Amino acid sequence: MNLGLLGKNISYSFSQNYFSQKFKTLGLDGYTYQIFDIQDKKDISTLFEMEELNGFNITIPYKQEIIKYLDELSPEAEKIGAVNTVKISGNKKTGYNTDAVGFKNSLIPLLKPHHTSALILGSGGASKAVAYVLNSLQIDYLVVSRTGNTNYDLLDQKILDNHPLIINTTPVGTFPNIEHMPSVPFEHFTPEHLVYDLIYNPEETRLLTAARNKGAQIKNGLEMLHLQAEAAWDIWNSGFIAE
Repeated sequence: MNLGLLGKNISYSFSQNYFSQKFKTLGLDGYTYQIFDIQDKKDISTLFEMEELNGFNITIPYKQEIIKYLDELSPEAEKIGAVNTVKISGNKKTGYNTDAVGFKNSLIPLLKPHHTSALILGSGGASKAVAYVLNSLQIDYLVVSRTGNTNYDLLDQKILDNHPLIINTTPVGTFPNIEHMPSVPFEHFTPEHLVYDLIYNPEETRLLTAARNKGAQIKNGLEMLHLQAEAAWDIWNSGFIAE
């Protein structure tokens, strides 16, 4: 089985080592996992010219762009409007979203009764999966983006006090640009806040450090990454994922 990861500037990615180790542990000699680091979205179609490609993951910035190349979407991926896993069976290309189940199952154990409203930082494909999960958990949210109705310049103490759950879905702060962080007034973080950063490299981003220093509960994206990877593995091998 030939698998891989589609993205841009993704040499740092965890996925290749994760799946290569999985193949080794399971004794799957005929399995491969490649990195498809594509710089221009117009070149995405070249993936489908590869012989014997059975599926791949998708990361920033192509989780929405990939959809137009696919024949079918799972119900979750269609509702979310973003795809992070593709299965190719024969000539049929089906898109799934395992970010949602990964995020949901890693978030639920951390939630407290007062976590009833959230700020989602970013409006890309990962943001859509997070919003889908928050809807399913009946948690209200605002999406914060540079150009949206709620932008970073509007964030103040009142907004942060009213949204004790903060989820960063942007790549800001990812290795190697670890000195960067989203423009959030972190001085208003409190022990009541739960700050979840989907970034996993570095293990603690500047955003998480700022939150921890204010007593907030913090979580990085590594567990979510493991969970979504295992869900993708199930899809490639069976086409079925249990919610």
